[in-house]
Amino acid sequence: MKHKFMIGAAVAVSLAGMTGGASADNLRLLTWGGYAPDDVIEMFEAETGHTVEVTLSNNEEMIAKLRATGGGGFDLAQPSQDRIAGPQAEFGIYKPIDLSRIDASQFISSMLAATKANTTVDDAVYGVPHVWGTSGLVVDTAKAGMVRDYTDLCIDEVAGKVSYRLKRPTLIGFAYAMGMDPFAAYGDPVEYENIMNQVESELIECKPNVKTYWGGGDELMGLVRSGEVVAAMAWDTGGWKLNADNPDVTFVAPASGALGWIDTFVLPAKGKADDAAYDWINFVMRPEVSAMITEAAGNFTASQGADQFASDELKARFQESFPPAAIDNIKWYPPVPAGLEAIEGGILDRVKAAN
Repeated sequence: MKHKFMIGAAVAVSLAGMTGGASADNLRLLTWGGYAPDDVIEMFEAETGHTVEVTLSNNEEMIAKLRATGGGGFDLAQPSQDRIAGPQAEFGIYKPIDLSRIDASQFISSMLAATKANTTVDDAVYGVPHVWGTSGLVVDTAKAGMVRDYTDLCIDEVAGKVSYRLKRPTLIGFAYAMGMDPFAAYGDPVEYENIMNQVESELIECKPNVKTYWGGGDELMGLVRSGEVVAAMAWDTGGWKLNADNPDVTFVAPASGALGWIDTFVLPAKGKADDAAYDWINFVMRPEVSAMITEAAGNFTASQGADQFASDELKARFQESFPPAAIDNIKWYPPVPAGLEAIEGGILDRVKAAN
């Protein structure tokens, strides 16, 4: 739900030795920036003989690409777990995971179980976990230390110096900070729309406080570094990257709870290289390989024991942002039922258009 502070553009990365078309040995991977570092690809290609073709994307683009082709064009994709059950039920763009081909011992068992449950459609499992993280607040504590929850972005003390995206995490976060439980309303479209209407009013009232609605990670990082923005909604990795430059800026888990996401592995319905896909999953879930991905992407993975290979600096920043109580308060994204994104889209359009 990257997630993630840096969203990759939908571009293909050509690698040495890569074949142009689909083949059983060529893995066409649709993923996020940092999830397939060059050094990991080189190790995988040398060990397996497969080649890897990477297209960087985000959740919205992944679903759009797979919908347009009926699940074709790629052999392995990495949408967030809440973007699997709904699109599969509506569009049939994935095929089930053969769990006998996954080395389950390499996964954190609780995270594997949760992802399997959240990606099950008609008794078939469609996803297993890879990278996880949270979104919440990035705050310059020297200038905006009073910002402790999403709705604090609307207080007078930070007027004109806040930023967030006009995307669903903003709607969800504000709803929780306003004392509502949007995830509990997922099964009731009428109640969910009622919650979103209240969030719409809050976001429209908050517009004078917003310096800009950021669209990309580089844009927001520039705004925070320049001091134009002192508090924002963003991913944990963004706060930690900024903290490396300025110790006053860091990721803060909101009082109402950070929003937790898990990016998965799924098999597109018309993929042609299942063998290479399963080989990639099992390879990158090795703890020492997963640690390399953590260094590149900035987020931890669902690999059992991979945290032992992470850098001391990253572990320290994580522990500062997430004391045990904050971890227990994470709101994990459940699957999105069909139809809710249309409600959210209308809300976001009206907020954007409001004066």
